[in-house]
Amino acid sequence: MIKKIGIISKPRKKDAGPILSKLVQWLKDRNIEPLMDQETAGLIDFDSSHKRHDIPALSDFIIVLGGDGTLISVARLIGGCGTPILGVNLGSLGFLTEVTLDEVYPLLEKIISGEMRIDERWTLEASVQRGDRELTKYTVLNDVVINKGALARMILMETVIDGKYLNTYRADGLIISTPTGSTAYSLSAGGPIIHPKVGAIIISPICPHTITNRPIVVREDVMIEVTLRSENEDVLVTLDGQEGYPLQYLDKVVVKKSTNSIRLITSPDKDYYEVLRQKLRWGV
Repeated sequence: MIKKIGIISKPRKKDAGPILSKLVQWLKDRNIEPLMDQETAGLIDFDSSHKRHDIPALSDFIIVLGGDGTLISVARLIGGCGTPILGVNLGSLGFLTEVTLDEVYPLLEKIISGEMRIDERWTLEASVQRGDRELTKYTVLNDVVINKGALARMILMETVIDGKYLNTYRADGLIISTPTGSTAYSLSAGGPIIHPKVGAIIISPICPHTITNRPIVVREDVMIEVTLRSENEDVLVTLDGQEGYPLQYLDKVVVKKSTNSIRLITSPDKDYYEVLRQKLRWGV
């Protein structure tokens, strides 16, 4: 039985106030307690003492109001606790926030009555190693991107898969993506669209010096090691486009499948191909 539903809105989304007020009242009318972090609650002067990272453990599921970026930030908060997420799109292009405002209340009625359809998305674990030390570790839903700064030259990235040498890319950067992330940055770099249920990782060079360096799809259970072979360059590894870590010469980025997964609540009235057609405007 659903008793508590978390709500997290895109920060500083001013037009979210009326939407949030209506949603809170709708939940209260059904004896469901809405839980919000202080920033979201501030959009409607709702009294809350919760921090954003508190919400996943307290909620039966979380409604995210915003776009894919907001949902991805919430996915990082959830980590391994498995709280389902319902993404509600507030107007921007979003493959993860597929539910529109017109669809949210009929879908919530179904969820509350016990019809919750879960789409489980696996994630990647990315770590940065310098010599024998592991400097940092992240979990990502979409992609790990190694990219040069605005004034840097092309960078050299030696890439090894399960101990076997693949290539030393000379490019503006390299994208390592999950199938979920195949419709994000990887797509704009010429990578393929891959169904989220396919067990694969995409490696896509960004503006490679050699045009025959094309995206490659590998198994989901491999370990990918990328060593920075460029000196005196401004290079970052970015995680889901939201967090970054500066790299030095010979730093190694190690990427493999994570043990954590993200549980997305989806509409039973839509399928993945319909979402693709809508978002990419196929046939329009």
